[in-house]
Amino acid sequence: MSSTAMKKKVLLMGKSGSGKTSMRSIIFANYIARDTRRLGATIDVEHSHVRFLGNLVLNLWDCGGQDTFMENYFTSQRDNIFRNVEVLIYVFDVESRELDKDMHYYQSCLEAILQNSPDAKVFCLVHKMDLVQEDQRDVIFKERGEDLKRLSRPLSCVCFRTSIWDETLYKAWSSIVYQLIPNVQQLESNLRNFAQIIEADEVLLFERATFLVISHYQCREQRDAHRFEKISNIIKQFKLSCSKLAASFQSMEVRNSNFAAFIDVFTSNTYVMVIMSDPSIPSAATLINIRNARKHFEKLERVDGPKHSLHMRMH
Repeated sequence: MSSTAMKKKVLLMGKSGSGKTSMRSIIFANYIARDTRRLGATIDVEHSHVRFLGNLVLNLWDCGGQDTFMENYFTSQRDNIFRNVEVLIYVFDVESRELDKDMHYYQSCLEAILQNSPDAKVFCLVHKMDLVQEDQRDVIFKERGEDLKRLSRPLSCVCFRTSIWDETLYKAWSSIVYQLIPNVQQLESNLRNFAQIIEADEVLLFERATFLVISHYQCREQRDAHRFEKISNIIKQFKLSCSKLAASFQSMEVRNSNFAAFIDVFTSNTYVMVIMSDPSIPSAATLINIRNARKHFEKLERVDGPKHSLHMRMH
């Protein structure tokens, strides 16, 4: 592993059976939802290093949620588990029959975080929302979210509703990883310049392995607020289908009378998606512009990347 890599410790915690390992396997290990049924319970702590955007390494600690393990985390393993944590992700099974115990363990986690890593960011995932009747989901999530925010004080937590069966998982994990990207403002500023130069309606940047959205810029209002995570989900599934046929996904163009969408390999760690609605701009011009911007964005991903903004010739 490169010595210049930035390692960020991420704790994934929650009661046994809450779905932690399933979501980790879908996002980082290319599982599809139905295949997670064969995953066994996590024993103690499973460590994995996930290289993200080249220089960022997520040091992911997936902590088994059986009672004996949980008690150990707060006693004999306390310093080891909760020291130098960048992000705590706590997963709640929305259908849990032991909500009081879940909340007790969560509060114990927060106490240990406050003591050992007071600057850590805290995210709560209210998981398995697909098991709740559709007309009840908003109400239940709102109630649970308010309870968790109250319990989390003086720390603040961000809550997401999630399910492995839809795009909500990608929304949550994109938001979490976004907080860990060191030069994200610089990335967004350059993406904005790129979008304006090529007259795009919208530009999205996806991390290459996970297809999580890590940055975007829109010049024109779009109707679907969930479009990013839907695209992540669809393209990731398509990419997995390609790999099963021993083919690799490179690029795609979708066009109708209203817009053209281009998805293409961008840097060694990203894909880019460009949305164009101007019919007078030919596909070839957009593809050339994507190619011309690659080298600049490659430099940005390096720790010592350029501090200047993107300037390129429009084709």
